[in-house]
Amino acid sequence: MIVAVDVGNTRVKAAVFEENTSVEFFVFDTKEIQNQLQKILKKYPEVTHLVVSSVGNVTQDVFLALENEIVVHFVSHKSAFPFVNTYATPMTLGIDRMVLAAGATLSFPGQNRLVIDAGTCVTYDCVDADDRYLGGAISPGIRLRYEALHNYTAKLPLLSLEPPLDFVGNSTASAIHSGVVNGLVYEIDGFIEEFKAKYSNFIIILTGGDALFLAMRLKNTIFANSNFLLESLNQTFQYSIHND
Repeated sequence: MIVAVDVGNTRVKAAVFEENTSVEFFVFDTKEIQNQLQKILKKYPEVTHLVVSSVGNVTQDVFLALENEIVVHFVSHKSAFPFVNTYATPMTLGIDRMVLAAGATLSFPGQNRLVIDAGTCVTYDCVDADDRYLGGAISPGIRLRYEALHNYTAKLPLLSLEPPLDFVGNSTASAIHSGVVNGLVYEIDGFIEEFKAKYSNFIIILTGGDALFLAMRLKNTIFANSNFLLESLNQTFQYSIHND
């Protein structure tokens, strides 16, 4: 058994895996990492490895403190990945994006893949049918869009996510909700259309905290799985065992 841990910009997601089968998922704040992991290890004493992917501001010492109880493995740019990285600046490519690309490569062999991760940021990552990572795009996620409208204007309020009632907002609040939500939906659909025009035999994977909210609003057919990064992290670790 392993515990896969994804440290994001705003929260931590974790999951217990028995080989390729997920047993239980967890979500908690970065300040609770050690306490929550101790609880997980106590609940699942069969766990032998802790596999960590991090883009957040959490030091490795937080996890290394558990080395007396479990083997700690950090996924890094030096880890084995099942694709050829053609990114112009490979060492700047986020580990989370590399893990998602690895999961797409292993889960959907022989296809062109577009992975969309809708979290704090929205990332787009392309892996072709020849298992070459091509690159992608990064844009603000839903929360950042709401915050930007409030922080960089004098009078617009800070709102929380709400589904827009109509395309045309008839108040400041409804106009913001329409602009944030519909704007991101149109963006994602636009990226998908561009990808579809260039590639055949493709799969579109949507993941991240806002995946399910967005999935029902997109016009394109997608594979939506909010836990795809954790599943990909487990797959990346299993791959590295045999290829490092």
